[in-house]
Parts: sequence; C-alpha cells; structure tokens
Amino acid sequence: MWRISASVFLSLCLAVSVFTVSSSSEATCSGIVPLRYRNDKISITDFGGVGDGRTVNTKAFRAAIYRIQHLKRRGGTVLYIPPGVFLTESFNLTSHMTLYLARGAVIRAVQDTWNWPLIDPLPSYGRGRELPGGRYMSFIHGDGLRDVVITGHNGTIDGQGEVWWNLWRSRTLKFTRPNLIEFKNSKEIIISNVIFQNSPFWNIHPVYCSNVVIHHVTILAPQDSPNTDGIDPDSSFNVCIEDSYISTGDDLVAIKSGWDEYGIAFGRPSSNITIRRITGSSPFAGIAIGSETSGGIKNILAEHISLSNMGVGVNIKTNIGRGGYIKNIKISNVYVENARYGIKIAGDTGDHPDANYNLNALPVVKGIHIKNVWGVNVQNAGSIQGLKGSPFTGICLSEINLHGSLNSYRTWKCSDVIGTSLKVSPWPCSELRTTGGSNSCSSIF
Repeated sequence: MWRISASVFLSLCLAVSVFTVSSSSEATCSGIVPLRYRNDKISITDFGGVGDGRTVNTKAFRAAIYRIQHLKRRGGTVLYIPPGVFLTESFNLTSHMTLYLARGAVIRAVQDTWNWPLIDPLPSYGRGRELPGGRYMSFIHGDGLRDVVITGHNGTIDGQGEVWWNLWRSRTLKFTRPNLIEFKNSKEIIISNVIFQNSPFWNIHPVYCSNVVIHHVTILAPQDSPNTDGIDPDSSFNVCIEDSYISTGDDLVAIKSGWDEYGIAFGRPSSNITIRRITGSSPFAGIAIGSETSGGIKNILAEHISLSNMGVGVNIKTNIGRGGYIKNIKISNVYVENARYGIKIAGDTGDHPDANYNLNALPVVKGIHIKNVWGVNVQNAGSIQGLKGSPFTGICLSEINLHGSLNSYRTWKCSDVIGTSLKVSPWPCSELRTTGGSNSCSSIF
C-alpha cells in the first residue's frame, strides 16, 4: 500500500486551505464548508493506475473508489493522483473522499463516445438539455454524496471535448453531451486548486446541491467551443464561487433552476449564492442568471468581477413559459473591457424543451441592483427588455460608466421596466427615472 512522508501529507492537508483567503482584508464565503482531516491515504497506482497517457485506467479508478466506499475509514480517504496522464472512462465518486491531483497530474477522458454511459434526464428539465431523452453521464460524477473534495496542486482534469463539439457541430449527437463535473443531490462539496479544461459541455454543474465551495480553480476551453459554461449552480442552495479564472466558449458563471413546465413542477430554487473575484473572458456572458429560471432564483451576490473580450458583462435572461422568479440580485464592482454589451436584462431569451410550456407562465423579475460598473470599449451600453404582462420592477442602476469606441452605439434600450438610476453614463432610458443623491437604490449596498 502507498505511503507518503509527513511533509508531503502536510501539503495534502493544507492544499485546500492555503488559498482560502487571499488577504486578511478580503471577504470570503469559503468557510461554509469546513475542511476535514483525512488520515487514510491511497494512490491510484496502488490499484494498477498507469499515467502514461495511453493505458485506460477505468478499472483502477473504480476499484480505488470502491475501496473508499466500502471500507469507510473514519474521517474519509484521500485518493492521490501522482504526476502523469491517467486516461479513463467516466467514473463516480463516493462520500467522504478527497480526489487530490498532484502538480503534473492529469485525469483525461477517453474519446470513445459510443461507450459513454447514459443517465436519466434531470426532473427539473424533463429531457436532456440539448436533445430529447436521457443524457450522457458527466466525466466525473457524484449523486447523493456528502463531504467530497476535489483539489490538488493545480493538477488538470481534461475532458478532451473536441470530439463532442464536432458531434454537436455536425448535428450527429444522439443525446445531450456530458458535463465535465456534476454533483447531484449532494452537500458539503469543495472544489479548489485544479485546472479544468476542454469540457464536452458545461464544466462544473452542482445541481440540487447545498453547501458547495468552488474556489481557486482555472477553467479553460476554446472561445468557439459550444456551450462550455464555466460554473453552473442549478437549483442549489448556499454556493460560494471565488477567486477563479475562467475562459470558455459560453457563460463564465450561469445560475439556473429548471426549464419551463418541468422546472415549475419540480419547484427547487437557486438561492444564497455568492460570486466573488472572478476574472475571465468569453464570447457570451461573464455573470449570467438564466435562462433556465423556472424554479426561481433569489439572494445572489456577485462582486469584484474583472472581464475582458466579452459578449456581455452582466446578463440576466428568462423567457415566456419559464414562470418562476428572479429577485434580490446584487451585483457590484464589475470591470468590463471590450464587450458587445455592458448589461443585458431580457425576457425573450432561450429555447423550450417542448411545445407544452404555458404561454401564461410569465417570470417575475424584481429587485435587481447593479452598482459600480466600469466599462471600456463597450459597443452597446445596455438593454433591459421586460415582458408586457410582467414588467421588470425594482431595477436599480448606480454609479455605472460604460465607455465606448468612436463607432460604438452607447445608448440604452428599455421596455416594460420600472426602476431608478443614479450616476449612470451614458444617460439611461427614461423608464429608469433618475433620482437624487440619497435614494433607496444607492443605499441597497
């Protein structure tokens, strides 16, 4: 059995926590999930794992995790992945474990898509997000788990997604592509100090989860890779996302809560989510809410966000048939450079799972507070388009400066919206009546 020195083990124990707070003066939410000491330690090589980039290590991963699950060592077990490239099919994690990737360690997905396992669609979506029927299981998967950590010394989890992207481009997909990491019905999850790259679909997807911390991660995918969202909390409660760099082909962080009539029936909101100190670039949005919002989204804080080469800085999106609500959203201290739009809030975005959605299920959008946004080379300042039967209310914009190039179109477009504004440039639309120096909008923060 694999053994490590005291000094190496100390580094394992500290790796998750060493970056928890960048400085003593910075706020952090990462303490919502306590770190646990794990005395039991095994290596993938104990189970025949070979990191040569050619050997398929599926049996080794499954055997190691089976050992953790059934021996149930007190305090859980660390599964150590040493330097090397460990090729594997998809696999399931178990409770009370830490998956630790050393510097130079790579867990890489195989590309034989025909053998990829299928799982049921999420009940809040009613079908696969891309196609009817089931969906391919995420590369690394966890269902009904508690106390799981994915961390390391900046090792890499590589989805080798190009084969999946090409299936999507050629319209030959049979089912919805796999996420890179998905936790479902799980709690007390920590993901930190790992590089995630080339996901087939969404990168990190906690769905129906609570008490999740994702911090100090790097997420990478080509700008033209389809639907490679960075982090998508979905019908989840108490989620902390901090101190990470994300550059992908879709939204960097997108909060979701179910899709049309299925999300309404399932009725599980996303709430109490903090997004802080995120840097990145994408042809789509930096901070997004929606468009799958049918279970409701509330109590969201996003602050200290730095974005460049973006489609949209902040994008709140929903649609007719979604139902649900988006409320009590606070976004502040955002820097955007080179973007098509600074801010978009829209009620006409996203497709539908089928023709059975209710045209009368209109979302309620209220209490959206956006403050301290600075934009450079922003082509369009902003657009806020509510719904005629359900206007967006309580929209507060404060201290927003969106500077454009000589050829930019910097006016705001608004309809079916009620709100206020203070110190917004360019001048906001008339629906956001400008208020005086001391007002309820600016006092929210």
